[in-house]
Amino acid sequence: MLHKPVLNTWQARWLNRCRDALRNPLYLIGAAALLFLAYTIVWPVLNLVWSTFVWRTQDARLTPAADPGHLTLYHWSRVLASDMSWSLFYKPVLNALAVGVTVSALSMVFGCGLAWLVTRTDVPLKKTITFLAIIPYLLPSWMLSQAWLTFFKNSKIGGTPGILQSVLHVTPPDWLAYGFVPIVLTLSIHDSVYFFLLVGAALSSMNSQLEEAAEMAGAGPMQVLRRIVFPLMLPSVLSGFILIFTKAVSSYGVPALLGTPVNFYMISTMLYSSMRSRLTTEANVLSLTLMLITMLAIYFNQRLIGGRRSYVTVTGKGSAVTHVPLGKWRLPAAVGTAAGMVLIAVVPFIVLLLQTFLLKDGSLSPDNFTLHYWAGGSDPDINTGEKGVLQNPIFLLALKNSLIIAGIASVAAAIIGLLFGYAVARGKNTAMGRLVDQLSFFPYFIPGISLAAIYITMFAKPVLFIPALYGTITIIILITVVKELPFTVKAGGAAMMQIGPELEEAAVLGGASWFTRFRRLLLPLSRKSLLSAFILVFIGAMKEMELIIMLVTPRTETLTTLTFYYVEKGYDQLTNVVLMIIIAIVVAVYALAVKFGKADLTKGLGGQ
Repeated sequence: MLHKPVLNTWQARWLNRCRDALRNPLYLIGAAALLFLAYTIVWPVLNLVWSTFVWRTQDARLTPAADPGHLTLYHWSRVLASDMSWSLFYKPVLNALAVGVTVSALSMVFGCGLAWLVTRTDVPLKKTITFLAIIPYLLPSWMLSQAWLTFFKNSKIGGTPGILQSVLHVTPPDWLAYGFVPIVLTLSIHDSVYFFLLVGAALSSMNSQLEEAAEMAGAGPMQVLRRIVFPLMLPSVLSGFILIFTKAVSSYGVPALLGTPVNFYMISTMLYSSMRSRLTTEANVLSLTLMLITMLAIYFNQRLIGGRRSYVTVTGKGSAVTHVPLGKWRLPAAVGTAAGMVLIAVVPFIVLLLQTFLLKDGSLSPDNFTLHYWAGGSDPDINTGEKGVLQNPIFLLALKNSLIIAGIASVAAAIIGLLFGYAVARGKNTAMGRLVDQLSFFPYFIPGISLAAIYITMFAKPVLFIPALYGTITIIILITVVKELPFTVKAGGAAMMQIGPELEEAAVLGGASWFTRFRRLLLPLSRKSLLSAFILVFIGAMKEMELIIMLVTPRTETLTTLTFYYVEKGYDQLTNVVLMIIIAIVVAVYALAVKFGKADLTKGLGGQ
């Protein structure tokens, strides 16, 4: 009888804790977040790993030793240690690493140099240069590849040669038209904007008195750069390097356009080729390899940054940035930089736009101009009767699908990011909050085309209460939301950290429920963060290729995959028309966000 009150007290305390947890929205949101992340990220990855060690029914066509359902190392051995390993695995891996390192290095030189020029010197035309610098970000990366082919394409793959051969009668060599060199150059031009934004923001916030003090102590310009500027910028530089490296090694659109004609395969293009050849498990091994490369790159980046000493460069004291005077080079630097940016960002766009109005490439005679590729009917003498884009029901379906996917995914990603960010920010001292934060960042480790391969394996058939999603728009929306979680959750968490908990506490005292607090308090105060997340996800979804190329079907065709269909058919003008429409939508949405939402990518840079 003496133990009964103690037991009842313990039970009552436990029941009270459970009741408080069920009433606390933080735990409810955290639990829902963990379930969502476990089902959409953790379980698919584990399922992918498991699939590489199990015989499948279709493996019987590869070897009579196949025993469906039993464990095996056959697929790993086939990829890593067989007669086909060099062409299937090692050569694509080496190509991907070479492209990744070279693109990162070139982007670093170009992006950091441009950031320093805009933020730390007295060069004029800063706003113009900054605007031109972010144009590549708004364009699909493979648009630059299409522009490259327009200039340098030779007769190797048939069709109309490029401008260089048609107009100047100079045949570009294969190494210039296709393969490593054009892949590296086009990706570097497109991706250097990330270095520009990351390093530019860091340089803008750095106190220039540090450099002035060093100069007064007798340090030369190179010594100041090496001993002060570079150490302070190293975290931003390393972050940019790894970001671009992971993007480059997993890129699909550019290597597919420029590498396939000369059999220059990277892991991403070999993975896609394996999936199309129904070598699903081998493709899964390649996916895991791509994920491992990405994880190792990020791990070494964190070790390098973590090993650096911390420096305070932003304090409560006001300090105007002193710009480096360029003297007589001030105007030439501005004009040369602006001209170079126009050459790599604007000229390709103009050339592709002009090409959409030419009946035949290479001729600017008045009778060669046409609107056929925009709105013409079926003509058997032109592109085997393919209609103009605006008259083509396939395009209209792709346009509708792209807008639905981008619109729904953007809204869902922004709201989910805010909710998960709430769990991370309010539960930062709890195991649940830390776990949500870590799991939501995990998609950053998974390259887009690898995540697509995972989702094909995961959602090709019904699982529990979830129907088969493959072949539906739902799976494309879901994978877009999941892939953007690292950015939307970080943005949502940052927004929640800026909203003091005392505001919620006051609302609780006023009798407001959590949904009322969220709708009337948290949403309005985090409006700018929501808008920024929406814009970034919308732009990314409209340009997306690697993430969805293996998931689309004829019913779920998008604008980006339609361009690749036209490329495979050799319909260059139709390809460019679709590209122009994608660019118009992206630029219009970004302009509206800047005008009405003040969501400017360049905010905080010296050119802003």
